[in-house]
Amino acid sequence: MDRLKGKVAIVTGSTSGIGIGIARLFAAEGAKVVICGRREAKGQAVVDMILGEGGEAFYHFMDITAPESIEALIADTAEKYGKIDVLVNNAANVALKDGRVDELTIEMWDGIFQSDLRGTFYTTKCVLPYLQKNENGGSIINIGSMASCAGDLGSTAYACAKAGVDMLTKYTALQYGKQNIRCNCVRPGLIVTPENEAKVPQALKDIFLSNIMVNRYGCPEDIGHACVYFASDESSYVSGQIINVDGGMNSHVSTAAQFRELNSRTW
Repeated sequence: MDRLKGKVAIVTGSTSGIGIGIARLFAAEGAKVVICGRREAKGQAVVDMILGEGGEAFYHFMDITAPESIEALIADTAEKYGKIDVLVNNAANVALKDGRVDELTIEMWDGIFQSDLRGTFYTTKCVLPYLQKNENGGSIINIGSMASCAGDLGSTAYACAKAGVDMLTKYTALQYGKQNIRCNCVRPGLIVTPENEAKVPQALKDIFLSNIMVNRYGCPEDIGHACVYFASDESSYVSGQIINVDGGMNSHVSTAAQFRELNSRTW
């Protein structure tokens, strides 16, 4: 289990949910992992979990909406370990119910863009000088969302911000690829975590499961496995890519679930 041996990885928003799944797998593969978020007690609990599993990690406070907090995270990590190899931009405000265009206020729109797009941009900007110092460059992994794949009845600001993350991925990959810096994006589908399981209505779970090609919802480790690949040298020829880890939900025509219920085909 040494696919990331010797690498220093920052996983933002790793005090809960998907971030924990990514961080634990990174540590299991030999990376030194920086756990960061606003909740120190939860962050330290993740560190203790990783240490108990034989990995290496430490906690650093970070508020994705505060530029000075991001600057401190990057600088302190580089000072502690002497380098940074991998950045996972996972921290975000998951505002799935932010509303339609006519329902959104400027404040709601700006708040979601501040955490979900501006924060990803600024963390990327701050880490680039350190990746440029590395002989082998580094890997930036953005966590997007399947909300950016198509229009929906709500989640307007969230989806638009995540669509911006998609494009930021491609621009970063193009502009810094010749310096051996890769950038890819993972779009999660419905990921059921210990924190959100009780909050996801059964009706929503049923709708998703009817459209998912496989027979289960996603879990944090599903996203973590994709991130391990993008962080490792195995993906050294892969950059600027956006991969859906959604059980195949976005790989079929939109009417498939309904025709399956009718035990019929689409013609």
